Amino acid sequence: MVFLDFEQPLESLYLQLEKIKQVGEAGDLDVTDMVKELETKIKNLRKEIYGNLSGWQRVQLSRHPERPHTLFYVEQMSKKFVELHGDRYYADDKAIVGGLASIDGQNVIIIGHQKGGNTKARQYRNFGMANPEGYRKALRLMKMAEKFNLPVVCLIDTPGAYPGIEAEERGQAEAIARNLIEMAQLRVPIVCYIIGEGASGGAIGIGLGDKVFMLENTWYSVISPESCSSILWRSWDYKAQAADALKLTSEDMLGFGLIDDIVKEPIGGAHTHPAEMAKILKRHLKKEIAEQMEISPEKRIKNRIKKYSSMGKFVTKKQVVPNEVQAKK
Repeated sequence: MVFLDFEQPLESLYLQLEKIKQVGEAGDLDVTDMVKELETKIKNLRKEIYGNLSGWQRVQLSRHPERPHTLFYVEQMSKKFVELHGDRYYADDKAIVGGLASIDGQNVIIIGHQKGGNTKARQYRNFGMANPEGYRKALRLMKMAEKFNLPVVCLIDTPGAYPGIEAEERGQAEAIARNLIEMAQLRVPIVCYIIGEGASGGAIGIGLGDKVFMLENTWYSVISPESCSSILWRSWDYKAQAADALKLTSEDMLGFGLIDDIVKEPIGGAHTHPAEMAKILKRHLKKEIAEQMEISPEKRIKNRIKKYSSMGKFVTKKQVVPNEVQAKK
């Protein structure tokens, strides 16, 4: 297991537990009581640690190297998945995967960011940072879903759209903007889940939906804490303060009305019980799709546009006219 810095007390208990088990096996001793005692301590400490996480700690959990990604959830939720490739304009972006899937008899189009589970895979997937062709591939699959009346499921997990020169040359901003206007008018249901990182336009490029949900230990923001820190303080050293100031956790987003609900994770995070997390996600997903399929396309589009038009608040203040200007009048 990989332990984050705030999980160090847990690491020491796990090491003790492993040593006791080894001693018991080597000496043929009954260590049941000691094992139970340590497991209880671990359970209680885990509840204490994860019951009061800061924004930066949530960000760390969302990036945990063992955290499950899109293809894991697809494999767990669907026995039939056919991945489709290419945007039919330029290339096949490996950072975004998508295709046809069947979830307990319900056919869907699944689209999601894929980061990779090891160094080689992460490089192959460009760390989940999509180029314009990735967003154009996603749009092609959405249009296919519309043609065959299939709901669209988007799994979001990206540190942002790829910021390279070549991506800008091929129209990164246009590709994301095009997705937004097309998704707003898509006639089939769109259900979005932030399963890891939800950064900036990279996330919103496949994140406009009838319902948007966040897994408990994820984040959603216009900018990462590190980038925010580098802009405001000219250093990455203040990333923890930036994370708190950005209000980027699932609880913050729900409070702002920018997402519809939070999907709870197993205690310790999705990476501690990935199969269980996949079952939770599947159960939630099936319920939401069933509800959305009952709504007519016309009403669905109207609800979707209303949902995004009502986001945000503003206050109009009365204009203050200086005394000298009043005197002239």
